[in-house]
Amino acid sequence: MNPQLSISRRTRSTPFTSRVQAAGVSAYTIYNHMLLATMFESYEADYWHLCEHVQVWDVSCERQVAIEGPDANKLVQLMTPRDLTKAKIGRCFYLPLCDVDGSVINDPIAIKIATDQWWLSVADSDVVLWAKGLATGMRLDVKVYEPDIWPLAVQGPKAEKLMSRVFGNQVKDIGFFQIKPLDYHAQAGTFSMQVARSGWSKQGGFEIYVNDIQAGQQLWDELFSKGADLQVRAGCPNIIERLESSLLSLGNDMGYDTTPMEAGLDQYVDLDANIESLSLPALRSHIPSKRLMGLIIDSHANISDNSLTIEGKTVGEIRSHGYSPRYGVHLAIVLCHLEPLGDKQQVDIVTNDGMQQGRLCNLPFDFNALGLKAIKQRG
Repeated sequence: MNPQLSISRRTRSTPFTSRVQAAGVSAYTIYNHMLLATMFESYEADYWHLCEHVQVWDVSCERQVAIEGPDANKLVQLMTPRDLTKAKIGRCFYLPLCDVDGSVINDPIAIKIATDQWWLSVADSDVVLWAKGLATGMRLDVKVYEPDIWPLAVQGPKAEKLMSRVFGNQVKDIGFFQIKPLDYHAQAGTFSMQVARSGWSKQGGFEIYVNDIQAGQQLWDELFSKGADLQVRAGCPNIIERLESSLLSLGNDMGYDTTPMEAGLDQYVDLDANIESLSLPALRSHIPSKRLMGLIIDSHANISDNSLTIEGKTVGEIRSHGYSPRYGVHLAIVLCHLEPLGDKQQVDIVTNDGMQQGRLCNLPFDFNALGLKAIKQRG
C-alpha cells in the first residue's frame, strides 16, 4: 500500500487544482511547495496519449522569479555561467544556475521580458531566496519577487492546432524557445499573456503564462471545449517520455552534488566568456569526477537497489528509471563515478528477480545507435 500525501495550507494549490481533480488525477508530488500531478490513468497510458494527441498540464509549480531594475542583467549573469550578454528580448534560455563551488542550484528557463526585466521559470528549489540574498548582499538596484503567474502547458503533436483555435494563427509564428504576448479574450475582458513555444516534453507544444485566475480557468475550459475532436486530455510531465527524451530533473538526476559538466550541460557553460559569474572561477579549474549517463536494461526490471556495481564494487547509482513500452527496455539516468568505472560499459543491478546486467551509454539516448527499434503505436 502506498502512503498518502497529506495536503494542508502549507501545500499551495493552484487555480486549476479543482479541474485537475475533476479530470481524474491519481497521483501528485510536491514541487516548489505546490501540487504537481504525476499520473492520471497510468504512466503508460498517459505516455501514449501525450505522444499521439494533446494534453493540458497544470504546471503552476513552475514558479516565476521576477528580477527587474537597473541591475537585473547583472544579477542574472552572476547566477549562471552561461553568457547572456547578447540575450534578446522575447527569447528563452536554458540556464544552469550555480553557486561559488560550481554546484547546480537550479536549471530554469530564463525569459528576457524587457531590457531590465527577467523571469526565471524555476525548477524545484527556492531560487527567489537565493536571488534576494545576492541582491541584498551585493547592494544591487533590483527588485526580486514571485509574480502571480500560473503557467499552463499544452503539449503533444496536436498542440499547435489546439492553440491556434484559442489564440489564432499567430501562435504559429512563435519559434522554438521564443515568447510573445498574446491577447486572450475572456469574459472579464482581454488579458495579455506571455506564450512560449516550450515545455517539459519533446512532443512539441507551448507554455501559457496565465496572469489572472478567472481568465485562466476560462482558458482551461476553452482548451478542452475546442479540443474535443483532438482527444485533448488533462496531463502532466511523464516519466517515460522524460527518460526517452533524456530530459534531466533537478533533485532527481542532478543538484547540489553535481556541476554542469558532470550533468552533461557543458554547452551551457561559457568558460572563456568575459562575464561576471559567481561560479565561473570554480568551473574553470574543475575536473569532473562523476558523469550522468544512460543505462539500458534489456527487459522490464523491478529495481530494488539503486547501486551500480562491477564485480561487487560500486561504480555509480541510478537517479531516475522506468520501462519504455516503445522500445521494450528499461531506461535509467545514472550518475557514474569515473575512476572506478574506467572504460567499462556493463554494470550489475540488483532487482527483485535477482542480479541483472545493464549497458551504459551516452546521453541523450540514441536509440538507433543502440539498435533499438521503436513501436510506433500501441498494439
